[in-house]
Amino acid sequence: MNFREIAENRQSCRSYDAERAVEEEKLYRVLESARLAPSACNGQPYHITVCKGEAAKKVAKAVQGMGMNKFASDVPVMLVISEKPYVASAALGARVKKNDYRSIDIGILSAYITAEAAAEGLGTCILGWFDDEAIRGICQLDEPVRLVITLGYAKFSDTLRPKKRKELDELVTTVE
Repeated sequence: MNFREIAENRQSCRSYDAERAVEEEKLYRVLESARLAPSACNGQPYHITVCKGEAAKKVAKAVQGMGMNKFASDVPVMLVISEKPYVASAALGARVKKNDYRSIDIGILSAYITAEAAAEGLGTCILGWFDDEAIRGICQLDEPVRLVITLGYAKFSDTLRPKKRKELDELVTTVE
């Protein structure tokens, strides 16, 4: 798939095949693509904790508060993205420019993860609804959890939905 095909076909998966495991070589390629994601000053101010088996089940419960993300129970791999400290140059830039580069970097990382997963035929869903304290305990993390990305195979019944997006002229302004 080229990138345009990935962008057109990637969607948030909310219906996973609980019986189908993610192959290690596909998981490796997703993580290797994540490693290559750009970040401010190449600082990579994040950590990815791969949760499988019982750990994935525990994380699934931690993303299901108040009836949310019920599909998470069927997800074989949970990628927990936690925040790490800035490298010195990025910390200085963030202070001077009053910009949160870590959040930007984590967003870019997530885009790389989800794009490579789509190229590998895997489904993903980026979750921002979770119990930070519970996941920190499960994953033995000291830093805040920023996102959880589900990873697995979509059920065959999970077909591509039409994309609802703004028109390009609503998103783009050209200034010369």
